[in-house]
Amino acid sequence: MRTWKNYGVRSGDVPSEKKCSDDDAEPVMRIDLIITELFVGGAEKCITELALSLHDKGDRVRVFSVGSLPTGEQSQLVDRLKTAGIVVESAECDSVSRAISAYRFLKRRFIEDKPDLVQTFLHHANILGVHAARSAGISKCVAAIRVAENQRFRNHLERISLRRADHTLCVSRAVERFTKEVLKCASNRTSVIPNGVHLDQFTGITPSDWSSIGWPEDAKVILFIGRFDHQKGIDLLQEQIDSLAPAGTKQKLLLIGDGPLRDPTQQWALKMGKDRVQCLPWQSEVASWIAASELLVLPSRYEGMPNVLLEAMASAKPVVCSLVEGSEELLGPTRLIQGFKTGSGDELALRVTNLMNQEELRRELGSENRERISAHHSMPRIMGEYRNFYLSLLR
Repeated sequence: MRTWKNYGVRSGDVPSEKKCSDDDAEPVMRIDLIITELFVGGAEKCITELALSLHDKGDRVRVFSVGSLPTGEQSQLVDRLKTAGIVVESAECDSVSRAISAYRFLKRRFIEDKPDLVQTFLHHANILGVHAARSAGISKCVAAIRVAENQRFRNHLERISLRRADHTLCVSRAVERFTKEVLKCASNRTSVIPNGVHLDQFTGITPSDWSSIGWPEDAKVILFIGRFDHQKGIDLLQEQIDSLAPAGTKQKLLLIGDGPLRDPTQQWALKMGKDRVQCLPWQSEVASWIAASELLVLPSRYEGMPNVLLEAMASAKPVVCSLVEGSEELLGPTRLIQGFKTGSGDELALRVTNLMNQEELRRELGSENRERISAHHSMPRIMGEYRNFYLSLLR
């Protein structure tokens, strides 16, 4: 017979309708999720879906952001959480000078309403959240490594935090290898739970009309969606522009996103000509742009498991991406056709040209991509893995 105590949950905290202790009863957990920030991004989408999924199961969930909460269009994740009745608070830590204040804020929240388990996401949350949880006497603390970013000082701080965590969840097998080899995390204290996607959000989508941005309706568009940053390899797209979007053809390159390289990338695009390349700002919804494109290109230098790749594959589109962390696992047996060696502009251009010249191959790969995501990365499946892991740890 199940009892709430067996799951590390105080019986007095369980809602009255769930105080039964029959064998089929769903255990209720008290979980705090900590993340660096809540602007729209891959890790931020994951923690939002996780909070909503746990909440729907009847668990008590709170979400804490180390940085200030976003406003305007970027607040959509915060709005979803609050609409569902989930507590969302910020430590207002937007600079290193406020790190101690953020640590005290988290520790105070943990003590005031003690969770059974704390889960941290991303570098700053791992550092501040794990130490605050341990200081507050939280018995179970789980960190998460979402990207294999190899920076010496960053890695040193993260190693210290991971040693204090009970377990570390990694977003891909490649990131798990990085966590073991570089961050020195013990093999018996790491697991992999990949990213997921809601397939219905990328099904039956009306494609964007290219004439809305001044291109012919029958334009053949290669699409990049992501942060305008050195990490994402935008320089490789610039280097190979004559292959990706030859002048005087229907083949175009569209870049969507924001970031530190936004202005210079926009200037470069204007120099190339609007008939070949365009840059659009960050979009709250990208499904229609993906649906209208021929393929997605992502030449990242490092990743964890890029959400935009999942979304393109869920849209039944082929992709051309560097074989960085997570990407190779997503592509599976098609990695030799859709993947290229990280940093190789020539291989990128070769893969794109091969796919753009073969419409039937694009359809076949798109269909296979969709099936692969459906089988291994549906959101309900991934959220179930998180909850089962928490239950196992609390036992």
